[in-house]
Amino acid sequence: MTREVKLSSADRVLFPDDGVTKGDLFEYYRAVGPALVPHLRNRPFTMKRFREGIEGPGFFQKQAPKGMPSWIPTRRYRTFQRGGGSRLVDFPLVNSTEALLWMVQMHCIDMNAWYSRVDRPDRPDFVLFDLDPPGDDFSASVEVALLIRDGLAELGLQGWPKTSGAGGMHVLVPIARRSGYDETYEFAELLSKRLEERHPGKLTTEWLKEKRRGVLVDHRQNGWGKTIASVYSVRPKPGAPVSTPLRWEELDGRLDYRRLGLAAARGRLEREGDLFAPVLETHQALGPALRELRRRG
Repeated sequence: MTREVKLSSADRVLFPDDGVTKGDLFEYYRAVGPALVPHLRNRPFTMKRFREGIEGPGFFQKQAPKGMPSWIPTRRYRTFQRGGGSRLVDFPLVNSTEALLWMVQMHCIDMNAWYSRVDRPDRPDFVLFDLDPPGDDFSASVEVALLIRDGLAELGLQGWPKTSGAGGMHVLVPIARRSGYDETYEFAELLSKRLEERHPGKLTTEWLKEKRRGVLVDHRQNGWGKTIASVYSVRPKPGAPVSTPLRWEELDGRLDYRRLGLAAARGRLEREGDLFAPVLETHQALGPALRELRRRG
C-alpha cells in the first residue's frame, strides 16, 4: 500500500514572528519521526488543528476526518462531554512517520495522544506530573521538578523530565500496566500534596489561580481520555519551542526552554539519541509506592 503524503501550502507561515512555515514543520517532523512515533504508536490521537497558524483560532478534533488515508488505522471509544452525554469517536492512530506527516498536512502543530494504548486503554503507561508556573517562570518549574524527582526516589521510583514547550515542565513516571487511571490520579495527588506540605509556597495543588502560591502541579491531568503533547512536539507558541527531553543534570538554573526550538531539538536528537527512550522501556511497579503514600500521607 502506497503511503505518500503530499504537502500543500508549504510556504504558509504558521509562526509569524519567527517565519516558521508549514514546510519547515513538515521537514522537522520527517526528521524526528523515527524517534517520535514510538511514543505515539497505538495511542488514541486527538488532532489539534491550526489552519491559520498560531495566531488563528485552533480547535480540537477527536473524530478521524473524512478523507483520511485508509492506511491510518482508527480505534473507536466512547467519550463523555463536560456538559453531559456521550458519543462514539473513531480516534486516529499515528503509527508511522507518514501518519505523523499527514497530521502536519492537516495543520496539527503539536501531537497529542492518550497515556494508554489501545490494547489496554484503561491501563496508562505512565503517571504525569504537569507543572504550570506563575508568570511562565521556568526556573520555578525546574526547582519543583527536582523536588518531584527526589520525592519519587524516596518511593523507589524514577521520573524523566521534559520541557512542556512553555514555562512549565512534564515529569513522566513510566509504570507497569497494572494500575488504572484512578490509581495514577491518586498517586500524583498524594505525592504532590506531600511535597506541597513540605515546601509551602514552592508548589501547590490549588486549582483556583487566586489561591495559588507557587507552581501548580496538576494531578488532574491523570485521567482516562486526557492527552499530553508528546515529546518532540512543536508547541503553538512564539519561537516554535519544542517539548524537549532533558537529563536531570541539565536542570541547573542555566537552561532556557526558549532556546530549544526546531534546530536545537533535532541537533540534540542526532547527537544524543532519544533521551525519552527509557520511558518506553521502563515498567516500574506503582502499587508499593502508592500504598506507602496512603499509609504515611
